[in-house]
Amino acid sequence: MKGTRAALRYAKAVLNLAKESKKEVEVNESMQLIAQTISENEELALVLNSPVIKTDHKIKALNAIFSEAIDQISLGVIGLLGENKRLPLLVQVAKQFTILFDHDKLIDVAKVTTAVPLTAALNKKVLAKIKELTGHEATVENVVNPDILGGFILRVGDIQYDASISNNFNELKRQFDNSHFVAKI
Repeated sequence: MKGTRAALRYAKAVLNLAKESKKEVEVNESMQLIAQTISENEELALVLNSPVIKTDHKIKALNAIFSEAIDQISLGVIGLLGENKRLPLLVQVAKQFTILFDHDKLIDVAKVTTAVPLTAALNKKVLAKIKELTGHEATVENVVNPDILGGFILRVGDIQYDASISNNFNELKRQFDNSHFVAKI
């Protein structure tokens, strides 16, 4: 993806600044809010990527949206990206920052694929199970895929646990295909 290396460099610099200021948790929350807001708002993403709209207008719009909700370091990142004509990288910088922060704090990202969205109670149970299995904290990313019919697929790092109904059906199918059942009529 274009600009990924630059976004990673900015994210590393912001993480180092946040660590020096001892505000890495606040900056992480701000970066998550920025990434989520821009990802969910297609018009805002179009404005940031538009070559027609002037950079100072983009910065004013972002400051109006985020000035009350995010910390000063994150506001400074918006200004810096604007000065360097790199505002389209804002979402990538925010996402890269979160990845670096999670890695630094030994927080794993668990991808849970379910047929329906996770409830808050199930989310807590999944987090507890991940903590028990890996010994690390984790954040849960829920992916909804109705094709698995029921159950879940849990992926943490290089560990995958498939407890989906579709997997159980596929296992049964393989057993019937591989066995030498003779139909008795």
